Amino acid sequence: MKIQSVEAIEVAAPADELSSPWSSTVVLVKVTTSSGAVGWGESPTTLMTHPVRSSVPEVARFYEGRELHDHGTGRREFERYSFYRYHSMEATSALSGVDIACHDLIGRELGTPISTLLGGRLRERVRAYSNGWYSDCIRPEEFASKARAMVRAGFTALKFDPFGDQYREISPQGLRAASERVAAVRRAVGPDVDLLIEYHGRFLPSAALRAGRELDQYSPRFMEEPMIPEYNDALAEFRQQVRTPVALGERLLTAAEFASYLRRGLVDILQPDITNSGGFSYGREIAGVAAAFGAPVAYHNAFGPVQTAATLQMDATLPTFFLQESFEASWPEWKRSLVRGYRIEKGHFEIPDGPGLGVEVDERQVERYRSDQMDPIGPEPPWVIAGTWVPRSVGRPKRGRRS
Repeated sequence: MKIQSVEAIEVAAPADELSSPWSSTVVLVKVTTSSGAVGWGESPTTLMTHPVRSSVPEVARFYEGRELHDHGTGRREFERYSFYRYHSMEATSALSGVDIACHDLIGRELGTPISTLLGGRLRERVRAYSNGWYSDCIRPEEFASKARAMVRAGFTALKFDPFGDQYREISPQGLRAASERVAAVRRAVGPDVDLLIEYHGRFLPSAALRAGRELDQYSPRFMEEPMIPEYNDALAEFRQQVRTPVALGERLLTAAEFASYLRRGLVDILQPDITNSGGFSYGREIAGVAAAFGAPVAYHNAFGPVQTAATLQMDATLPTFFLQESFEASWPEWKRSLVRGYRIEKGHFEIPDGPGLGVEVDERQVERYRSDQMDPIGPEPPWVIAGTWVPRSVGRPKRGRRS
């Protein structure tokens, strides 16, 4: 079988749907072989939808016409030609989508899950933490109410961003508000639920440190991306002065970067994203780095259902697996309709055991929601959960012009 075509397909929320900007688009990668077989991958968005989508044809030139089982040669050729790959999430994200789709095809051809191709499973189910559950939460009691609902649904770990509209600096009022929100959630769910504090890489080092010291008292399981990434060297001091472990990784693109962060003592828990760090091929290298350092891995998983399916195949094989991020409980129906074949129950994912990714993409739904628009913008940044920076009554996101 030869790789006949590689296509990037953007799908987007219906125009009348209110949702967080980051969750309003998905970039799927469809790889078709000379025999007509189809495999699927996914690449990330978050205000990068068009650059990533436009990068897929650049990667495709190294794969199309090549034997499917020789797809690794295409990857190495792209690596050699792509001068900025090591610092370009557009390049690595496009490569990831194609790589995932190629593995999906090979698994389907052989009739086995991708986890078998990666060396075999260590587990059949994984514990998930819920994210996205706190939309439209401003007051502490709003956070507490929705947190209780997630625990009733079976989740034993919850991630949330308590910082509202604070950015770069944090005011005394902003810090007090964040502390009150976390305190309310801790009271609501009790001591046995893991609280995971999302900073979204938003603070200068001094502000991150103040926030970390304040929120330590609530015994979070980790604090994610406490500071603006270009200042991450200061995480060494943060880890010395804050008891809570540091998690990060969704903005790291190579195994060498992960190794560097671990070697320099800047991180405790790794959060790679299989859709921007090279798919399964480079994902195995990152997993090897984690194993070498004994670092727990909690894959970043914030976009679409193909990403979830791919990530679960990696989870099955990780020797240092820790937790799996899940937005499924907060997804709109259009996103749920794209894929069939995996499920989450009582806070745990069952890992699909069908061939390839173990799921089926509904191409009718893909066509139904096909789009060429830019990510929506305003009034909140695209990386926040809707209604937590400013109430959604202030304004609705605006779609970008057509390409």
